[in-house]
Amino acid sequence: MKEKHIDTWLKQRKNLKKTRDVNSLYNGIRNGDNIALSAAITLIESTKKEDQKIAKNLILKCLPHSGNSIRIAVTGVPGVGKSCFIEEFGKIILKEKNKVAVLAIDPSSTKTGGSILGDKTRMTNLSTTDNVFIRPSATGNNLGGVARSTRETIILCEAANYDTILIETVGVGQSETTAHSMVDFFLLLMLSGAGDELQGIKRGIMELADAVVITKADGNNIDASKIAKQQVKNALHLFPSKENSWTPKVEICSSQENYNLDKVLNIINEFSNTFQDNNWIFKNRINQEIKSFHQALKSNLFNDFLENRKVDIENLEQQIKDNKISAFQAAESLLFNY
Repeated sequence: MKEKHIDTWLKQRKNLKKTRDVNSLYNGIRNGDNIALSAAITLIESTKKEDQKIAKNLILKCLPHSGNSIRIAVTGVPGVGKSCFIEEFGKIILKEKNKVAVLAIDPSSTKTGGSILGDKTRMTNLSTTDNVFIRPSATGNNLGGVARSTRETIILCEAANYDTILIETVGVGQSETTAHSMVDFFLLLMLSGAGDELQGIKRGIMELADAVVITKADGNNIDASKIAKQQVKNALHLFPSKENSWTPKVEICSSQENYNLDKVLNIINEFSNTFQDNNWIFKNRINQEIKSFHQALKSNLFNDFLENRKVDIENLEQQIKDNKISAFQAAESLLFNY
């Protein structure tokens, strides 16, 4: 019986990938079909022009049905336990919310461009839970801890009625600004007893955090976690107030022992209730979209410029190789003669 169910699922997925029909994918997404949602995300991640055309039309249809979720970025250095945290935290969220989508971003190899995409294997319980959707994606050449298509993927997930979106960033540690620009709540995970409570206190990442959670507060590490919590609290007082006047909260937790995860959710609920009531979340999302528009414009202009000046670029690259011109002079020459 189980094999028959898998065969049916594979057949449905194969048919959806073949049709690539906007209306079929849209209806599937709106009806909560995760196969359609996965196929749609594959389209927006594709670099093929024909796929991009379908994806753009699909996003336009889904856009009016988006925006009804709380968007949360979960970040922290590698090894801090992001996947383990999300695995247990997702179950806590499901007690209050209807559906949870996890967008897990894996780093791409700088040599091969490949990515392991193994987050589903690290969230075995959550990935098989009803009303949960987990989608691993690769960063590609994108910086800032997220994939190029993450913003559009959020729209699709919200159109599928996922009311909580968790974005697990790569966790580079200091440059997660892109992730911050597409979420409502920025959750920073830190370790204690490994120097991370001090190394993590850098303006770039700490100023973004709406809450800092010290993970792995169990066993012999509880006392060290409490000390780290106080150190982080002290450090946060050194930073200027946030635009929305929110005071970042600091907590300790253990994913292994399911300790204090409910308190982390209470912090997020407090934030959400406060800033939905005064309309700040809506206004912030509008500002995020405007910034995204400018970023997309710069990216498209840059790509168009490179495509149209391909011969000139190749000639200048050869001059650089021959040591006839510096890289900065080559760039200046190209722009001046454009």
